[in-house]
Formats: sequence, C-alpha cells, structure tokens
Amino acid sequence: MSTISLRLPESLHRKVRDLAKAEDVSINQLITTALAEKMSALMTVDYLQARAARGDRALFERAMGKVRDVEPDEDDA
Repeated sequence: MSTISLRLPESLHRKVRDLAKAEDVSINQLITTALAEKMSALMTVDYLQARAARGDRALFERAMGKVRDVEPDEDDA
C-alpha cells in the first residue's frame, strides 16, 4: 500500500469529511473509492474508443443482413 500527501481546500475537506461520516466510512476509504470509480469511467471510455476504432462496417452490414425482417413481438414494440 502507498501513502500520498494530498492538499485539499478547506471546503472540499469539510464536504468529504461530512460525506464519509454519513456513509460510515473513513475519509481515506471514501477518497479511494471515488478515485477507483473515476479511473474506471476513464478507462471505459478508452476501451470503447479502441473497440470502435476496430469496427468494420462491412462486417456489421453482413451480420445485420442475417436478421429476419419481421415485426417485433407486441411486448418488444
């Protein structure tokens, strides 16, 4: 485990302290979880952009051409 020193504006520190107390977790746990959530969101964007770059319109059209042309079930409309 690593340790970092983090300077926060007093107003942000007050808010994170209040949120941590309301969630019944430590400030450290709240910040760690928030950081992990943010990293996950950013990494998901990168992953989706990489997947989109590998997309092939011709393969997509070929796959869509195999879908039957029927009306959806009433529950799916």
